[in-house]
Amino acid sequence: MTSMSFLSRRSLGFAIAGVTIALATSSFADDVRTIKIATSAESKPLSWGAIGVEPQGYEPDVLKAINAKLPQYKFVMEGAADIAQETGLATGKYDMATGGYYRAPAREKQFLIPDAPIGASLIKIYSRKDSGIKEMKDLVGKKIVPVTAGGGIYKFAMAWQEKNPDYKIQVTASSAGIPYPDRLKEVENGKYDALVLPSNLGEQTVIDQQKLNVQASEPVAINETFVLIHRSEENKALSADVEKALKELKTDGTLAKLSQKWFGEDITTYMK
Repeated sequence: MTSMSFLSRRSLGFAIAGVTIALATSSFADDVRTIKIATSAESKPLSWGAIGVEPQGYEPDVLKAINAKLPQYKFVMEGAADIAQETGLATGKYDMATGGYYRAPAREKQFLIPDAPIGASLIKIYSRKDSGIKEMKDLVGKKIVPVTAGGGIYKFAMAWQEKNPDYKIQVTASSAGIPYPDRLKEVENGKYDALVLPSNLGEQTVIDQQKLNVQASEPVAINETFVLIHRSEENKALSADVEKALKELKTDGTLAKLSQKWFGEDITTYMK
């Protein structure tokens, strides 16, 4: 065999091997499904980052941890306004959405919802340390910071009042979008006696950084939060995969670690 013939065959072998690797790589790439996810754009530290800005916060970090366990998918996240999230999810613009969503009959009918929660919304009462306020009953006769009309806290307060008719609390609905750090200051300076909010908005960080004479109660209500998935036959497997990954992340302590990082407390102790 001439050296030229040997080199030609050797080169041919390398070429065939190269084509095989390229085809295998292409096949693997084709098998990876891109999942477009809508995350909250303005809910720091739960999630924030508008379109064109990489989302940050607890939920984006959990989504990255889920994706690390599911190499058959490529998660692509973008921030979106709350109303745009559910609308986009319903139309199929997004495959998934996260935004501190509660499980509700209407959502269960419209979307696929993995049984394993991604987090928990802990509703707490913020008041001055000398106020003696520890639970909802203690708010009788107190001036409460106005809550968003029709919002989650308003609905919670109305439901609590209905279940506890002997305790009359005064809840004022408002459309004013005053930032909660300013509201915490209003509690400290006595304008209001208490502020009722989910604790995953970073209140404790504000209290600590600004050294406010304000404290948080134990949770007066606990709502687990879930990932919403566009309802389709193809997404049934995605929903099952996300559920499995979330269970593993809770068991191995990843959710607890991320909760401590972003909220300063372990919300997983309140999750089933």
